[in-house]
Amino acid sequence: MDATLPSGTTRRRVELRLVRPLFPWFARPTVTIDGVGHPAQWGDGTWAVPDGGGTVIGVYLYNRAWRFGAAEVEVPAADTHDAFEYRAGVLPFGSGSIEPRDH
Repeated sequence: MDATLPSGTTRRRVELRLVRPLFPWFARPTVTIDGVGHPAQWGDGTWAVPDGGGTVIGVYLYNRAWRFGAAEVEVPAADTHDAFEYRAGVLPFGSGSIEPRDH
């Protein structure tokens, strides 16, 4: 197993816009990078990802009762897209979507 690197050792960052649904159902977003969850806020943000190899970025919403709107996208190492947009469904079940976006 690889040892974890100290903070600040990655140079690659990915922009992620989390679009708040019309009816959020008191939900909060969580961003996952290679399966590790990080609390997030609605709006634009940048996330550090490993420099080499592909990585999987995911987003899901949760409230006190359930988890919903999960979506994932794999970002290859040499990808030209470094900005994505997440949108959840209108109802609090089903999956969301993550699409590449222009700057």
